[in-house]
Amino acid sequence: MAGGANSMPRMRPGCFPLLLVLLCGIGLAFGTGGCSSTGGLGKGGGLGGRGTLARNAATLGIHVDLIPEGRYGRHLKRPMRPRFITVHATETYGASANAATMARALRNGNLTATHNLLGYLTWHFSVDQGSVYQSLPLNERGEHADYEGQGNKESIGIEMCENRGNSIPATVDRTAKLCAVLMAEYGIPLQNVVPHYHWVQIRPRTGKNLGHKSCPHFLLDNGKPGAKWQGFLRKVDHYSKKLKLTGRV
Repeated sequence: MAGGANSMPRMRPGCFPLLLVLLCGIGLAFGTGGCSSTGGLGKGGGLGGRGTLARNAATLGIHVDLIPEGRYGRHLKRPMRPRFITVHATETYGASANAATMARALRNGNLTATHNLLGYLTWHFSVDQGSVYQSLPLNERGEHADYEGQGNKESIGIEMCENRGNSIPATVDRTAKLCAVLMAEYGIPLQNVVPHYHWVQIRPRTGKNLGHKSCPHFLLDNGKPGAKWQGFLRKVDHYSKKLKLTGRV
């Protein structure tokens, strides 16, 4: 499906752990939806957090647009205590496929999946050059990394948008800030900020080993973590140190 003013953005498999990703029925006229605000940030996801996320919500441009509780990608209650942060890239290039679109797709149950046990793809945050959208409470696991593995069971999933016209450097910078804030909020060490590549994908029903995903592709070298990923971690570390000194990223 080609993106455009009167069409839906094309969804490519890219970073997603399923080969089949369906996006349908997304309205492209985004007004000030009642579910999108910073007022409910982290609701139900505190887990003894330090309030760092709430204090930095405005700076990060966070909008809360949660998948409805008990429906779609939250039709099963799956608690999580976050120990990792997993960084992805959408590999979705239509002009309209920004963070708001990704969040709307999740909230409307448009991202169905055939190989995981949930039946949907889900993640916690979508990031573009100017905003961050939260789709899951941070005490609920997503379906973004490795099926029934540790990546889904213990990590906060962040998808970086690649829509046409979106600045990748600005998106990466905003993602680094978000990672630093989440590290402070949940006591996650820098070494636990990982690319999707970190996790081995094994389909639960068949046991098929899909290996490592080359994701986020623009932060990898020849499909694997290298100098580019280390550069991203240095950026995260910079904001983490700034946060410790000033309380802000």
